[in-house]
Amino acid sequence: MAQGTAYVSSEKDQALTMIDLGTLTVKGTIPTCKRGRHIQMTPDKLIMVACTDSNAADVINPATGKSVRRIPLGDEPEAFDISPDGKTIYVSNEDEGATSFINAANGKVIKSIKVGKEPEGVKVSADGKTLYVTSEVASLVHAIDVASAKVVKNIKVGKRPRRMAFTPDGKELWVTNELDASVSIIDTATQAVTATINFEVKGARAEDISPVGVVMTRDGKRAFVALGRANHVAFVDVAQRKVTNLVLVGKRAWNVALDKAEARLFVVNGLSDDVTVVDVAGAKALKSIPVGRVPYGLVVVE
Repeated sequence: MAQGTAYVSSEKDQALTMIDLGTLTVKGTIPTCKRGRHIQMTPDKLIMVACTDSNAADVINPATGKSVRRIPLGDEPEAFDISPDGKTIYVSNEDEGATSFINAANGKVIKSIKVGKEPEGVKVSADGKTLYVTSEVASLVHAIDVASAKVVKNIKVGKRPRRMAFTPDGKELWVTNELDASVSIIDTATQAVTATINFEVKGARAEDISPVGVVMTRDGKRAFVALGRANHVAFVDVAQRKVTNLVLVGKRAWNVALDKAEARLFVVNGLSDDVTVVDVAGAKALKSIPVGRVPYGLVVVE
């Protein structure tokens, strides 16, 4: 039986919901700050959640289930990433149209860089040298040189880009385009889009196919994309650039995460207030677990 816990942030509850990976049932909640959204593990294995209405990140120790500290993240933080050494938090501040570099130890803003309107996704390269930020309104991905804190390239992608995932070799960056039913694939050497994958779901209107969350397997062979209001998750063959399976999940499939064995995919459904657990080998939904109100993100701790 799987050991561990999935932690789910939700926008309408000041709490993370804990799902037991063995029983796939809710085993409790952890109080946190207001409007929890993007959530991820820190390099030192703590949980960090961005709280948009608290203008802060809450850092939680999964061993104790307690908050360790709060870090100011500027106005209305939504998504963030952490430098490989854990010392810097990169955050998108939607209302300011800026990306901030924040000292993780003291919460001080080191630098703020103007980007396109409504920045959203934030992803740093594995070597820590390049930061990518999506601008929802400008339909751009900004490539930022971390050392100089300057935008080195504005890369045109589809409409309303949201989240990103690197291939394990770091050569490609996959960007979900919420209003284009597509993923743009960026070659990180040339900082240019080299391919686009379009999604279709039988019976779904094109405008309801709204990809947001994306995650990739460790071997880089498969990607999983949450298709938003189309209520499906797409399995994509990375080399072939083809959708191999579509799995029906809950309403507004928002974000996705894999367990360590990559046997189960967890899909966070923002409008049905649940998490769908998908069996990866069989490409089928196993169970939907009710969680908080308007769940947003999920991390798996094993």
